[in-house]
Amino acid sequence: MAETDDKAAVLARYRNGPAVLDRALAGIGEPELDAIPAQGGWTIRKIVHHIVDGDDLWKIGLKIALGPADGEFTLAWYGQLSQDAWTERWAYAQRPLDGSLVLLRAIRSHVLELVEPIPEAWARAVRVRTPVGGTERVTVGDVIAMQADHVEHHAARILALRREFAGGDEPTRNP
Repeated sequence: MAETDDKAAVLARYRNGPAVLDRALAGIGEPELDAIPAQGGWTIRKIVHHIVDGDDLWKIGLKIALGPADGEFTLAWYGQLSQDAWTERWAYAQRPLDGSLVLLRAIRSHVLELVEPIPEAWARAVRVRTPVGGTERVTVGDVIAMQADHVEHHAARILALRREFAGGDEPTRNP
């Protein structure tokens, strides 16, 4: 059954997310974590914290989806500030990565242990409040696929930054 295969593939990618990130960070030093990309944008340190915070926030949406029917999840409070503002508010540039990397592994393990034994969990859904005031139905499967993609996307960005830093001029450092 294609849906089962897709579900299994998405779950495998989700499960493998921390390892994908670990590979992207293998052998990295503190200066490289804080190097500012030539074209601007976030440092690798900020990207890692962003990945983990995304998993942490959406974990609540997953739990709501597995709770009462028609539960609602909102990130309206999060949308009140820009992503850059959150990096400042949550001190991404100043924090070590160890706690965030441990948290990512713990969240992924916890979510899988929660979702896998419940046969109907994949199709359960939460109503997510949209910025314009409506709601959108988002399934557990949708969230897990989104978070699997999120790590892979940002791990690819980290690897591209590492190639940039290795091949060019000395990158600018954060103060």
